[in-house]
Amino acid sequence: MKRKVLILLILFSGLVFSQETEKEDIKVGLVLSGGGAKGLAHIGVLKVIEDAGVRIDYIGGTSMGAIIGALYASGYTARQLDSIFNNLDFNSLITDEIPRNAKTFYEKDDAEKYALSLSFDKFKIQFPSGLSKGQNVYNLISKLTSHVNNIDDFNDLPIPFFCVATNIETGKEKILNKGYLPRAITASGAIPYLFSPVKINDSIYVDGGVVNNYPVDEVRAMGADIIIGVDVQDTLKMRENLKTVFDILVQINSYKSIENMTGKRKKTDIYIQPNIENFSVVSFAEALKIIESGTEKALLFKNELKAVAARQKQSPRKQVKIVTSNSFYIKSVEIEGNKYYTRAYVLGKLKLKTPAKISYAKFNEGVNNLSATGNFQDINYRFVVDENEEIIVKFNLRESDSKMLLRLGIHYDDLFRTAALVNITRKRIFTNNDVTSFDFIVGDNIRYNFNYYIDKGFYWSVGLNSRFSSFDTDVTIDFIYLTEPPPGVLELNQIELEYGDLTNQIFVQTLFKRSYLLGIGVEHKWLRYFSNTIGIDENENPRTIFEDNNYISTYGFLKFDTYDNKFYPKKGFYFEGDFHFYIFSGSNNQDFDQYSIAKAKFGFAKTFFKKFTTILSAEGGLKIGGSSTNSLDFFLGGYGFKQINNIIPFYGYDALSLRGDTYLKSTLTFDYEIFRKNHINISGNIANIGDQLFITKGWINSIDNTGYAIGYGFETFIGPIEAKYSFSPERDQGEWYVNVGFSF
Repeated sequence: MKRKVLILLILFSGLVFSQETEKEDIKVGLVLSGGGAKGLAHIGVLKVIEDAGVRIDYIGGTSMGAIIGALYASGYTARQLDSIFNNLDFNSLITDEIPRNAKTFYEKDDAEKYALSLSFDKFKIQFPSGLSKGQNVYNLISKLTSHVNNIDDFNDLPIPFFCVATNIETGKEKILNKGYLPRAITASGAIPYLFSPVKINDSIYVDGGVVNNYPVDEVRAMGADIIIGVDVQDTLKMRENLKTVFDILVQINSYKSIENMTGKRKKTDIYIQPNIENFSVVSFAEALKIIESGTEKALLFKNELKAVAARQKQSPRKQVKIVTSNSFYIKSVEIEGNKYYTRAYVLGKLKLKTPAKISYAKFNEGVNNLSATGNFQDINYRFVVDENEEIIVKFNLRESDSKMLLRLGIHYDDLFRTAALVNITRKRIFTNNDVTSFDFIVGDNIRYNFNYYIDKGFYWSVGLNSRFSSFDTDVTIDFIYLTEPPPGVLELNQIELEYGDLTNQIFVQTLFKRSYLLGIGVEHKWLRYFSNTIGIDENENPRTIFEDNNYISTYGFLKFDTYDNKFYPKKGFYFEGDFHFYIFSGSNNQDFDQYSIAKAKFGFAKTFFKKFTTILSAEGGLKIGGSSTNSLDFFLGGYGFKQINNIIPFYGYDALSLRGDTYLKSTLTFDYEIFRKNHINISGNIANIGDQLFITKGWINSIDNTGYAIGYGFETFIGPIEAKYSFSPERDQGEWYVNVGFSF
């Protein structure tokens, strides 16, 4: 009945005013409520509003309503918004997932080792204020609103706009209608528990839906004659539908909003409530269906909307072009808020040297890498055009108060077997840019890894590393005796080997051309391995020590890595080159001659047909000189372990099965992602390994070693979990490999 009366009144007033020489021009305000993923229904409603010819004069929104409303107010059409939001990876956007190729090498190594990281200041575990800092959301909105980034008063946008946020300290609402638009939007959409609170000036804000999820009075106060409201808020659920903690928290947060809607609904002239009860606030995977639900509901109000449009003077909206990844020129960078981390450090993490021509994609990569350090609670930036029409990027940073982390990891492979990792990381011990990290690994083999690193960004950074690794495994007699073994040993097929390695390094390294890592250093290595299977030592214990010696070397390395995923890359290149010159050995190796070891690895990944990926790699190494020292020769075999020294994986063989001072190896893998983060892959590798292959031409005469593997793996928060069956024709037998978690 109410709808019929409204239509008659609008039509009647239209007839009266049509007789006047001057047509009336009513002002229409749009209210967009919050609702998480359900707020995507706003886009469907906006498409119908546009088709009906309604001109929107004012917009007020909360949370997702603020995001959609701000973009519409800044000039985007509903169909442009449809295109934008249907092509987003919401999982990466919301969880702050940072693309791997956006990280520097240090951050890559850091992210691919630990399953869990927690603040541990004063030796007390502290949980984060939100699952995500919202950096990816901020980056996206900054990009999409770059054409209006010089506007500080939201009333000066193509459509006057405001959004609602909640002051977390006072519990009162805050109308945000001035300032920097992306910052205001992210504050309004900072859903408690999901996103960290947002700081603006001296206040901290969270989602405006906590206090005012449907700001109808505020839109009316802007001067609106007619209010169109879109309500995508949650309704109260019965007990059988409250299955998770998140469901309960959303229900509690909805009490006040639902109670207030009784009065607010009456203040709305055209009230549109899409049918979204089958969706939740995190149903972003069903964006297309949610948008369509908004369209379907709005079509029921098409006549009312057309009647409103008939009372307005029509003027075409100025459309904006959706921002692409085209390059733009940055004149300079200004940084505020950095107390402990230097300008060089920040620019190094941003991978930015000015002046520079850079794409939005590369710029966002740098911002994401700065965020990946965990050293900044907020990373705000703004593009400012100066009097010469050149862009200055102004960063306002808020450094994290946390200086200590507790990090955990677990792993299993067939060489080191079970392992649990406990890490303590402490930042800023001696200088503002340093990081001290200690891994203690327990399980079948005790290990440790200590790192101290002074990060100077684009300048030469300094590092100190000390690690101890150990394992025991069965090896062939040829592994130990390169010449004929002593009597009595010939009857043994394999012996048990206990292997220990202590390595200490001091190095400097630098990042250049955004993607290359170059470094040089000095290394001390103590290498010891023995067997209890054969022989008797000087204390008449059953033991034979084959190696117990120290080595001093200088080394250099070069790395290039654009793989999007270390374990299951879909695209990118990889290169790593390493050169060691061994200049000194301890007294236990009196026949020592100086020698060098050079090795390199190249990899390439390419995805075809969306989920089918081909990964090709080739690698090799050789020793130059030092024929009397074989302890650091190349050893091939096994899969899934953390590589140390020159022990290299090879399908079809046990770990350390093949040995030589020269090797060449190629691997081809076909990977199919059958569903998200679940992979079936088939691999084949070939290799030649032996002594002086380039002199004897043994590297090209024939292929001596081959192996094949088929496996299944899936990605988890602890790392990949894999099982592979491999087979080698030369051995005429198979091997099973099991790998669990990040390798360390």
